[in-house]
Amino acid sequence: MSQEPWQFRLLKRSLKKKEKLKLLERTLPFSPSRVALDLGCAQGILSYFVRRRGGFWVHTDEDMVNLRAAKEILKTGLIQLRGEALPFLDGSFDLVLCLDYLEHIEADDEALAEIARVLKDGGEFIAVTPHAGPFFLLHRLRSALGLRLEYFGHKREGYSLPDLEKKLGRAHLAIRDKVTYGRFFSEFFELVLNFIYIKLLSSGTPEKRRDGHIRPASAAEFREQEKNYAVYSLLYPVVWTLSRLDTLLFFLKGYSLMVWAQKQPGDIPG
Repeated sequence: MSQEPWQFRLLKRSLKKKEKLKLLERTLPFSPSRVALDLGCAQGILSYFVRRRGGFWVHTDEDMVNLRAAKEILKTGLIQLRGEALPFLDGSFDLVLCLDYLEHIEADDEALAEIARVLKDGGEFIAVTPHAGPFFLLHRLRSALGLRLEYFGHKREGYSLPDLEKKLGRAHLAIRDKVTYGRFFSEFFELVLNFIYIKLLSSGTPEKRRDGHIRPASAAEFREQEKNYAVYSLLYPVVWTLSRLDTLLFFLKGYSLMVWAQKQPGDIPG
């Protein structure tokens, strides 16, 4: 049996998560002096890699299940949050990383105001959210398959770039760069996998979690699915190859949106 942490094994068979990590590693410079806040660390796998970019990191999540899982690989620097209020002083951080978090928060404007409050002037905010809009057909397919937002822990479908830009602007966070990724084929295969896990493989009544129930969230849950994971590992080369058809769809926007923003000087609205 593999001694590699289960989070790493899941990452190896992910499509969009690996693409997200490549974007982060390509754009997040190494900095031993940065002080960074990781909002919504989930089970800690992306947090593990971004922390290797240097600096002092604080990793947070609302769900104790996630924090226990993240502690297996992060060991230290973990804090449980409660609600949108952040237990940090004004201007505490050079960077706030917010990966697939805003869509899980009811009061997202309050959360963004708090993020801006704890950022230093000129500090950087990096966010990833689902990309929403009228022409994203797979969002409609997801609804048709009965995959409700609550299964993903989402309060909303996601954000269009103009909507997100307005929200960030109200919090004095100005977008300086943006990119979309995860085009049709990658998103389609992720949707199929989510359907299989939610509708066919999950058992019992799961504990409520911020990030939903679209994959194992603990070592125990992963062990329950280990045989299914082994089968998927055999199929993964085919799935990955077919997902590369996305390169033919370069003219389409992706189903995930990543933005880099900077805090502007000024009073943050309360």
